[in-house]
Amino acid sequence: MTDAPPILAGVPGTFPHSVFHQRHPLLIEQVIAGRPYAPAQRAALHRLLTESTGGVVEHLGTDAPDLPHWLAWGRQLWGCPWGEVPFLWAESYFYRRLLEATGYFGDGAWRGVDPFAPKKYAELDTPEVAAEMAALGQVSGAPVQTARRALLDSALWGNQADLGFRLTAGLRRSGPAAGPAWLRSAAASGPDAAGPGTRTGLLADDSAALWARLEAAQAPTVALIADNAGRELLPDLVLADHLLDSGLAARVVVYLKPQPYYVSDATMGDLLAVLRLLRGASQPQARRIGERLWEALSADRLVPRTHEFFCAPLTYRELPADLAAELAGVGMTILKGDLNYRRLVGDHYWPATTSFASLVDYFPSPVTALRTIKCDVAVGMQDGQAERLDAADPSWRTSGDYAVIHCA
Repeated sequence: MTDAPPILAGVPGTFPHSVFHQRHPLLIEQVIAGRPYAPAQRAALHRLLTESTGGVVEHLGTDAPDLPHWLAWGRQLWGCPWGEVPFLWAESYFYRRLLEATGYFGDGAWRGVDPFAPKKYAELDTPEVAAEMAALGQVSGAPVQTARRALLDSALWGNQADLGFRLTAGLRRSGPAAGPAWLRSAAASGPDAAGPGTRTGLLADDSAALWARLEAAQAPTVALIADNAGRELLPDLVLADHLLDSGLAARVVVYLKPQPYYVSDATMGDLLAVLRLLRGASQPQARRIGERLWEALSADRLVPRTHEFFCAPLTYRELPADLAAELAGVGMTILKGDLNYRRLVGDHYWPATTSFASLVDYFPSPVTALRTIKCDVAVGMQDGQAERLDAADPSWRTSGDYAVIHCA
């Protein structure tokens, strides 16, 4: 299904245009402020900003290790104005070029230095994260149904902690990512809920199908394709611990980014940082979760994996054969976040009532998407639902205040 028009990067008045012209300038200044980069690096970052907001798409440096891949991925786009390029491709390439500008792939002292790490790690050292660890620890030991609801909700809404999103969008309501009271109460949102006491509206909730599938599969391997580090990866790992500790999963394979990406996307270093945080927590329940996860890593029951595909400008329809074979062997794949959702269903202006299942029927395993909505893509909604939201809250597609749990 490709009859819906693709979302382009630079149409004035659209969300993608605001990302390149409002969010990215703030991001470049944040990156420069976070590291003592040399004049040449700072100049390269500013050139990237100028090019991506008013120029044409230029090649990577000729010594880039992944240049052959990008030459293929962009073969019809080189020399095109950035604004005329598909949004999904343009965003991905922007972050790849940002790494090149900072020297991440070079031969100098800055090789392998994460330009986003100062913000990611500062986020972990906050009272809010300590409170969330305590709440997650308490919830993990609650009765099964209560724990399932709260842990799934915390993993879902933790996506509001996306540092790139928060450059230009405030968290307008309090909830699981910002207030552990939600985790303790495990309050449930209905399909159109957005009232007092809940942070957002959960517009679709297939969580019952997720739990039923896991129970029927009898301790399967679960693939968890992570999104962001820090305050989002924390509840993701606590959810993984619950799946393992309860026997719902025999193994959890966590797929991480092979390099820094989209500001706060999780790498192996970010996973280890959250694990250190849990193991060093003052709260006994959180500390026990950290120890169980440590032991699960050692026993090959919690398995971190990565693949170059996760930093490629491709959709999941273009899964490479080796990664598709890995995912075909799992009982359920759980995809986190907005970018994974866009790559799963396709970054197009689909009619909102388009069936989620029909768009993901190619995927090699049963799949559940936990998505906080932060861009124009919207599918799997009921008749009239999008129209009511358009009338009540015109920013609902990009505010991060709404979410879906889709399972197919």
